[in-house]
Amino acid sequence: QVQLVESGGGLVQDGGSLRLSCAASGNTICISTMGWYRQTPGKERELVATISAGGNTYYTESVKGRFTISRDNPKNMLYLQMNSLKFEDTAVYYCNADSRCVGLVDYWGQGTQVTVSS
Repeated sequence: QVQLVESGGGLVQDGGSLRLSCAASGNTICISTMGWYRQTPGKERELVATISAGGNTYYTESVKGRFTISRDNPKNMLYLQMNSLKFEDTAVYYCNADSRCVGLVDYWGQGTQVTVSS
């Protein structure tokens, strides 16, 4: 089992910045790829960014150049630095971790609200 706890969400003005954090605990040795997803009411949860255990990153097109995903493996932490925030970035952001010790298991945090005021 892996537990994920997000923090760092809040209210920010258009053009502002926020840094999300995700603390992983439990059987963290099994974690491979980690990522951030977001969801707004009535819409599907969408991928924002991922980072492999080795540090390879992927970003959805709409956040390229504005968001930076990073991880601190010894501390079992995942981060998302969000700059130049836009109103359309408003969503609940979720931390995700793939665990590969016994098959492939997805774990999710409880989510943190990011609200960008226009």
